[in-house]
Amino acid sequence: MASSHSPLSTQKKLYIYIQEMEAKKQQVHIVLVHGACHGAWCWYKVKPLLEAAGHRVTALDMAASGIDLRSLNDLRSLDDYTRPLLELLASIPAEEKVVLVGHSLGGLNVGLAMDTYPDKISVAVFVAAFMPDSVHEPSYVLDQLDKWTPAEESLDTELFPFGDPQQPSTAFLFGPNFISSKLYNLSSDEDVALAMMLRRPSSRFAEDLSKKSPFSNERFGSVKRVYIMCTHDKGMNVNFQRWLIQTIGVDQALEIEADHMAMISNPHQLCKCLLDIANNYANSF
Repeated sequence: MASSHSPLSTQKKLYIYIQEMEAKKQQVHIVLVHGACHGAWCWYKVKPLLEAAGHRVTALDMAASGIDLRSLNDLRSLDDYTRPLLELLASIPAEEKVVLVGHSLGGLNVGLAMDTYPDKISVAVFVAAFMPDSVHEPSYVLDQLDKWTPAEESLDTELFPFGDPQQPSTAFLFGPNFISSKLYNLSSDEDVALAMMLRRPSSRFAEDLSKKSPFSNERFGSVKRVYIMCTHDKGMNVNFQRWLIQTIGVDQALEIEADHMAMISNPHQLCKCLLDIANNYANSF
């Protein structure tokens, strides 16, 4: 789905498409989940575009992220970290479904939500994200990326223990060089500065996930999946993303020209993808 159009042309086409979508009055609830060290704030360019098309959009802070008041030391598991998303889905009426979008580490939050509330999700969208399966323990995709990625590629990312001193987990915080050269390599200096000011420590909860049973094929596996790969991604190996698509399988695979932070570097093309997905997969309400 890569495009050779100029940014202005892309914006004009998106504006026309948004007008067409809004005219149909088929509102969909789209839920946006951020990646590690980020928060709901990172969707600030995409959220208003989706809303302009007439959709209801919820961008969530995971626990101890964004402006959520919890501390990372309050968390012990992916379930704890995903609590805001699970609580939102629990509150949704039985007849309603959402388009659930996860970016980067947020793919694991989406995977847990698919396994917990499969009937509340019309389609799960993974944007340059970890995509678990129903065969291996949830930590499997984390281990696989580590095999694809030399340790020196983490640059100035800081690692440190957190949680129970007797059984500590591993936390991390992206450093300035990693943010600018690996995550935001096509993004503006202003957005790099914003990320530096708003970043918070995070965890992959690998210790917890390595002890978990695989997600259920009957529940997790029943939800349709779409993967959006970012062709200029230096934060998550592009070949690893292709491996996820080919090995785990999806209902649809798309590509956009963006760095790892597609919602920042190419929000218009990402929005167009999400509108197409909402139109093709979601039930209106």
